[in-house]
Amino acid sequence: MGETAGAVPAFDGLLIVMTVAFAAPFCLGLVPSVKLPSVVLEIAAGVVIGPAVLGIVEIDQTIEVISLLGLAFLLFLAGLEVELDKLRGPALRLPAVGFLLSLAIALGVSLGLEASGLIETPLLVAIVLCATSLGVIIPVLKDAGEVSTRFGTLVVAAGSIADFGAIILLSLFFSGEGGVGSTAVLIGALALLAVAALVVIRGAAHSMAIRADLVRLQDTTAQIRVRAAIVLLVGSAAVAESLGLEVILGTFIAGALVALVDRDEKATHPEFRLKLGDRLRLLHPRLLRGHGPAL
Repeated sequence: MGETAGAVPAFDGLLIVMTVAFAAPFCLGLVPSVKLPSVVLEIAAGVVIGPAVLGIVEIDQTIEVISLLGLAFLLFLAGLEVELDKLRGPALRLPAVGFLLSLAIALGVSLGLEASGLIETPLLVAIVLCATSLGVIIPVLKDAGEVSTRFGTLVVAAGSIADFGAIILLSLFFSGEGGVGSTAVLIGALALLAVAALVVIRGAAHSMAIRADLVRLQDTTAQIRVRAAIVLLVGSAAVAESLGLEVILGTFIAGALVALVDRDEKATHPEFRLKLGDRLRLLHPRLLRGHGPAL
């Protein structure tokens, strides 16, 4: 009763976004000779129909909410794709050196832009320039059949380090109100809570009753493992927000926790990753990159 007309959710803009989200891969599928990843067309379409170009779709309450959820899910999926077991030896050193070099180059470019008066926050721009997105890289590698090759492994490792590194840097320098030192302490607290959650989850997994219940409900309409993963996602986001940190840091850590816990996916729940990915990608923010301010 007390809500204003502008606060009433609308679905017109979201309908256009979802229609283009369907049309982009569908149209590419009709022309298989065009070797263009659908993610490229989806991002371009989001920019074109958004306020930056044609302004067909304006930012409203519905798109803002979906945009925020989409970003959270995107970072969760990015954390889920991180294969920590492979981040060792050359697969860790080469991507880490590459990220540091990228950051150094980005800092040089940003300082040049600041000197020319084009930007005011060179560090923020540098972090943005060296950041990447596993949510974009993984589909391209899978479509090209390269995700399991040595090249694909190195690219995923580099993307994982760049993803996590950028999130840490953003949280460290641009999140919280108490300065870098206090923010570092809060990040450490979040990490400790994540380790505690991992210990508790792994301890619960040793319970025969819990394991039997999960196996019984995982392929029913309850989809219990998917629900548990989403609870972990939302819980991690809530904890990060309560600590004054970036929500995306919490959702990324949640994805990494699921990846660490989900060790027997080929034994007891082979379709869990597929089901979880399918449900979360329904709100994948590729198209919303041209709309929501959170993206």
